[in-house]
Amino acid sequence: MTAELTRGQNHPLPGARLEIRVSAGTPVVAGATLGDEDGTIHGVEQVAHPGAPTLPGLEVSRQAAADHRLAVDLDAVPDAVHRVSVLLALPTGGRGPARFGAVAAPFVAVTGLDGDEVASYTITGLEAESAVVALELYRRQGAWKVRAVGQGYAGGLAELFADQQLAQAHQLAGSIHEAVASGLARSVPAPPAAAPAHRPDQGTAPRTGTGGSAPPASSPYDPQGAPGSGPGPQGSGVPGQHGAQQPYPGGPGESATAGQPAAPGGDGPIDYSHPRRQTAAPPPPPPAAPPAEPGRPARPVAGDATGWSMEERLYNQVWGMFEDLARTTAAYRSAVDFADSRMEKELDQVLSDPRNRIGGQGDAAREAARARHGELVSQAREVLDRDVTQLLAEAEVVEPALPAAFARWDNPVWHAYRVPMEIPMALRLGDLHLPEADRIRIPMLIRLPLERGLWIDSGRSASLDGSFADSHEMRRLGLETAVAHAARLLAVYPPGEFTVHVIDPAGSGAQALAPLVHSGVLAAPPAQGAAGVTEVLSRLTERVDLVQMALRGGAPDALPPGLDTSHQLLIVNDFPHGFDDRAVNQLRYLADEGPAVGVHLMMVADREESSGFGPLLDPLWRSLLRLTPVAEDHLADPWVGHAWTYEPPLVPPGSQVLQQVLAQVAAARRSWDR
Repeated sequence: MTAELTRGQNHPLPGARLEIRVSAGTPVVAGATLGDEDGTIHGVEQVAHPGAPTLPGLEVSRQAAADHRLAVDLDAVPDAVHRVSVLLALPTGGRGPARFGAVAAPFVAVTGLDGDEVASYTITGLEAESAVVALELYRRQGAWKVRAVGQGYAGGLAELFADQQLAQAHQLAGSIHEAVASGLARSVPAPPAAAPAHRPDQGTAPRTGTGGSAPPASSPYDPQGAPGSGPGPQGSGVPGQHGAQQPYPGGPGESATAGQPAAPGGDGPIDYSHPRRQTAAPPPPPPAAPPAEPGRPARPVAGDATGWSMEERLYNQVWGMFEDLARTTAAYRSAVDFADSRMEKELDQVLSDPRNRIGGQGDAAREAARARHGELVSQAREVLDRDVTQLLAEAEVVEPALPAAFARWDNPVWHAYRVPMEIPMALRLGDLHLPEADRIRIPMLIRLPLERGLWIDSGRSASLDGSFADSHEMRRLGLETAVAHAARLLAVYPPGEFTVHVIDPAGSGAQALAPLVHSGVLAAPPAQGAAGVTEVLSRLTERVDLVQMALRGGAPDALPPGLDTSHQLLIVNDFPHGFDDRAVNQLRYLADEGPAVGVHLMMVADREESSGFGPLLDPLWRSLLRLTPVAEDHLADPWVGHAWTYEPPLVPPGSQVLQQVLAQVAAARRSWDR
């Protein structure tokens, strides 16, 4: 039976091998420290954190996430260690909440390797604190116990480490946040937090599938966009702003009460409900399919999640599938880890007796241990296959029903494409899958308007099929991928509301850029040479400055006549060739400040080739979402931290769909300009 602890309570631990599970309403950094009897840490080498996740008897997560699983083997910790403190902290430098008082109370549980909970603790009472010691495993008279601590620190990790007598407290805290920040470029953006009215427990049916639901109301921090950042009524006249979409002062993850307006300061309640329906419950999903036969899984239905439109329902359903696959795979991996650990323990027990090391009795014991291992793994695989089969059936129904913005290039919906009159809520930037479930692909949907630039990594890489692409081939593939992304962005925006600029200093991308150039959708021919680079960057940085001044001055209508108020996308090819220090600083400025006022950056670059600029460019790479032109397992989810394989949305060989779509976009633009 689980012991539900309150602050200060303790509970004995039944074994040495444990798992500590953390669940929070926003991504948090999880770590642990090894201390002596007084709780003192005697060096940074006694702290497990994302930058150094493994210590003797201890392993923590390698990135910030909403859910964590920390592995602990108390028999393997050094004899001098008497306290293992589990700590949580909010990441710094992002759009996420800055204090625990703004998010749901974190929950931590100590479990055995079989998954049974030993003790749990909900950390309540936190307000301004940004770091907290959640639990403490301590040694007392040769036995280990767990104590609920809940000690928070408003000064963050630096204050926490200083309280544990660590001399390098500030340096270590900085290195931890640096390691977490570097992982943001490889994170799949989580869906924005749903409105409270969308919660299934308020009268609407949850989505069907493998036990999942639409993204929870306390959805993890989304580095891509703020909650509710989908399309809203136009009318502000300011690029990147919508009339019914005011910025949320507290940022994603802040608590909200339906029907309450956002406070003018930064600490008031924030309304995440639908901008035009703040009091009504969301419409129910469409009628479900007829009930399944007894003993058979329910037949999936496209758009069975909650939402105000079929587009929003499909969006929520796709993210529900993503979360379902992440969690069922995590359960499978945890079961396999348990089976491995159990077999290892049984073999250790056999080999500990010298009489069993040789002879038939030892061989029989080893075979029995391996047989039990195989049985456990087989059972876990059976459950995973069942869930994946159900998700695959759901994907086969959902994929044909997706609108153009969510669809692959080979989807027949593109044959009936017409230039839209409204901006969709999201855009598909590729597919995601896991090695244990290679049969199913989950669409990678990113909310619009983009609030984070894209980096198409053209560095030399080995694809998953074992083939290698040289640097020239990777640059070509990188630019072709960028063109496909740009075409999709142009296709989903109304006429005249999205403008694309290209910088190609040496003219090396002429062939890949041909679809954009020949269709006439570019604002101007690709800029070449130092003069062209300077002119484009100066014009876009000036535009960002002007719009920012208008917004800060409260006069959005005071923009200069003739200023293009549409969203702007700058594609930069062959970086860093042809870029001086001033141009590099302008790119950093556009990456940081541009998205908020409708200027977006898409870099096609090999990071190693820009190493000559030193650490100057590190913030630039971290601020962009890294994508690859070939399939690569580099993206991580915000729930359990799986490494997902990303596949870019390339146009099928021989298909003319991209040219046909761009031709319609160009024709609509010409009609709009008249």
